[in-house]
Amino acid sequence: MTSSLFSRPAWTGIVVCAALLALLPILNLSFAPGHALHVSSYTVALIGKFMCYAMAALALDLVWGYTGILSLGHGVFFALGGYAHGMYLMRAIGKDGVYQSHLPDFMVFLDWKAYPWFWSFTDNFWYSMALVVLVPGVLAFVFGYFAFRSRIKGVYFSIITQAMTFAFMLLFFRNDTGFGGNNGFTDFKRILGFSITDAGTKATLYLVTLGALFGALLLCRWIVTSKLGRVLQGVRDSESRLMFIGYNPLWFKLFVWTLSAVLCGIAGALYVPQVGIINPSEMSPGNSIEMVIWAAVGGRGSLIGPIIGAFSVNGLKSWFTAAFPDLWLYALGMIFILVTLFMPQGIVGLARKLQKQQKTVEAA
Repeated sequence: MTSSLFSRPAWTGIVVCAALLALLPILNLSFAPGHALHVSSYTVALIGKFMCYAMAALALDLVWGYTGILSLGHGVFFALGGYAHGMYLMRAIGKDGVYQSHLPDFMVFLDWKAYPWFWSFTDNFWYSMALVVLVPGVLAFVFGYFAFRSRIKGVYFSIITQAMTFAFMLLFFRNDTGFGGNNGFTDFKRILGFSITDAGTKATLYLVTLGALFGALLLCRWIVTSKLGRVLQGVRDSESRLMFIGYNPLWFKLFVWTLSAVLCGIAGALYVPQVGIINPSEMSPGNSIEMVIWAAVGGRGSLIGPIIGAFSVNGLKSWFTAAFPDLWLYALGMIFILVTLFMPQGIVGLARKLQKQQKTVEAA
């Protein structure tokens, strides 16, 4: 592993892509529909959603690509961050709901008389933001501590992470738990006093998401290029040898696992106001498996690869589900099989291979 991780051309590409992405909401606000430079609100919202997915894929790459921990349950961290922010947005509706009550409509419908204790103080934005970080982080820490202390790894760890997210999904589907049941949280109206449907608010949320994704990329790069990153790769490549030379892998694995969960929670919190809904389906095992596919397609262990994979796969999904809605899952399975067989290092690995071949030809 080099200390730079990204080459100068790669950095140039990253900065250019970030600048182009930042330009989209400006074009949306500056030019009227029908103008050649106008970018539709739908496109801005779609790219904003893709950036949230990319941040979740980046978080997964930190534990899978660099530490060798394959999680099939990161969807639960994504959804918990979304629910923490979603309840603040539900309370910000005030009495503008259907039942004109201080309680959300789903609670009135289910005959709740007051908020359950765990939703106390969620009318405060900053308290809710603290929950976005703490809830996924504490769950990951407790789960990871007992799993890693018990030396559970490999396919067994992957299975119990999938069992965890499935159990949470079943819990959140229940109407009597205070999470909105099957419908979840929706019909948001305001955030920090601003209309959530206003074009300026949407542009701000988009730019905040872009900043969070770029910041997460820089943070992960700093980690994997540090001494800590070398230890994490030692855990991935030969955990027993790392223990032999005096390291305790438990705390290193626990740190990166918890950080990854927190990044996923932040991605989920940014996702909710842009998409306008959060429900238990975000915790489905299938969603967590899709995150793994994003990382694999882009190229795990590269940081930028999972971001590319998230944009590529979800862009293809948007087109495919519109053109052939019944065939997307078959296409997704085929993509994963083809990548595994012919592109084991993903898109980034293929680009590196072609670049290496070109240099060899030029040298000859």
